Amino acid sequence: MACSSVVKLNAASSSWIAGQQAVNQRPGSAARFPSRRVSLVRAGSYTDELIKTAKSVASPGRGILAIDESNATCGKRLASIGLDNTETNRQAYRQLLLTTPGLGEYISGAILVEETLYQSTTDGKKFVDCLRDENIVPGIKVDKGLVPLPGSNNESWCQGLDGLASRSAEYYKQGARFAKWRTVVSIPCGPSALAVKEAAWGLARYAAISQDNGLVPIVEPEILLDGDHPIERTLEVAERVWAEVFYYLAENNVTFEGILLKPSMVTPGAEHKEKASPDTIAKYTLTMLKRRVPPAVPGIMFLSGGQSEMEATLNLNAMNQTPNPWHVSFSYARALQNTVLKTWQGRPENIEAAQKSLLVRAKANSLAQLGRYSAEGESEEAKKGMFVKGYTY
Repeated sequence: MACSSVVKLNAASSSWIAGQQAVNQRPGSAARFPSRRVSLVRAGSYTDELIKTAKSVASPGRGILAIDESNATCGKRLASIGLDNTETNRQAYRQLLLTTPGLGEYISGAILVEETLYQSTTDGKKFVDCLRDENIVPGIKVDKGLVPLPGSNNESWCQGLDGLASRSAEYYKQGARFAKWRTVVSIPCGPSALAVKEAAWGLARYAAISQDNGLVPIVEPEILLDGDHPIERTLEVAERVWAEVFYYLAENNVTFEGILLKPSMVTPGAEHKEKASPDTIAKYTLTMLKRRVPPAVPGIMFLSGGQSEMEATLNLNAMNQTPNPWHVSFSYARALQNTVLKTWQGRPENIEAAQKSLLVRAKANSLAQLGRYSAEGESEEAKKGMFVKGYTY
């Protein structure tokens, strides 16, 4: 039984295909364009909604708050301020973040873990509704983490495709409208061709499944900061990885207008002897993006990857000094939360001060997205680097 898919064709496309079919049917003509080999992007039932959601997240002056750390990683952060890793403490911290008044002015999306997606505030209001009231799109981390990749050079692959369709459908019902899947590539480990292909294929399958279930996929092959390599080597690897990713996204019929990217900035390795300036990082990063990312993609939401709060903001600002084909913004975790956590210290009387510190960082990155940020007046805490070798989420 032959398979079929629904496609949207404009008049020009329909005319072109009809013309080619006529050529193929002429007596004595070679069938150079067999109809079964015409490749078209399918139009799924959620296509229009996906495009609308992606544009909402990629809106001027706004970016993503990533609070999708695993329970183990969240526990490490809580331990740094003397709190036990309990559901109650995780809920209290995430409630502080998600109920910050005015957050929606600077934040367009929030990536949650499954626990938070189904939680409510201590007053009984669903976290999803807290976000909606601020015009913030709820998102959900859907991968199941990294595991060793057999046959590779001590590299990893990301698991979680099994059961992803049914989980995504449930997340959509709960109010999530975009998804996140993080895989990693290590430059000190090669990277091997096997690891790059596995990362790209896994991201493409996840993206297709997400779109089928109404979730805008954030595509995130994180090129780790680990290593002592120069910025030129990072550029070389990033171009290779993103070329592979977009090849497989196309092979899986993913609608580019309904995805968001979460790339690493192109920087030297964290242990390289020379640091790069924001202007240099912007130049190399935008070069990579312009060579590899189609303008159909609505938003580039950078990860911070262990940079200090100020570094991440300065680099983003440098990338927005000239117009870009896409919305160039942020999807930060540590670079938005570090000062917040240290201000809160787990004490109820510090909640308001901690929320104000979140707004300070969110506003700084909002200005950077618009190319208007100045580092004048930044605190010493904001200047502290957060790179951890071999960091796991």
